[in-house]
Amino acid sequence: MTSRPDLIPTGEPAPDFTAALSDGGSFTLSSIHGQKRLVLVFYPGDNTPTCTAQLCAMRDEWEHLQARDTFVYGVNPAGAAKHAAFAKHNRFPFPLIADAGGKIAAAYGCRMIFGLIRRTVYIIDKQGQVAYVQRGNPTSEEILRALETIQDTDSGS
Repeated sequence: MTSRPDLIPTGEPAPDFTAALSDGGSFTLSSIHGQKRLVLVFYPGDNTPTCTAQLCAMRDEWEHLQARDTFVYGVNPAGAAKHAAFAKHNRFPFPLIADAGGKIAAAYGCRMIFGLIRRTVYIIDKQGQVAYVQRGNPTSEEILRALETIQDTDSGS
């Protein structure tokens, strides 16, 4: 994966990756192409007030996100064990991605100097294209509205 200094524009393919998850499994982005949308929440750190609130907002909208054929993954360089404790404590219904070395964040334009992560939200459509990207902490309502505007094409047609 290559590092990029900017965000991936909408309509561009999302870089594929495979990573360890807080629930002990692993995830490969291309494995859900044609099936689900994906919200990737890049955040600086587990157990910090803003990051916890951001991911808890995703937890609180879980039913609405699932109704829109959407998976959610939080992403930062912490290890799977630290992520597992953070996810369990906050009852996240989704796993967190252990981005070893910040490689995924770098490929998505979210890695800053000294390996820090810039808070960024991406929505990847069912075909693996970037459908939405926003720096900072968009509200769960903004994310749900963005999901409503995505026009997925049927991969079987």
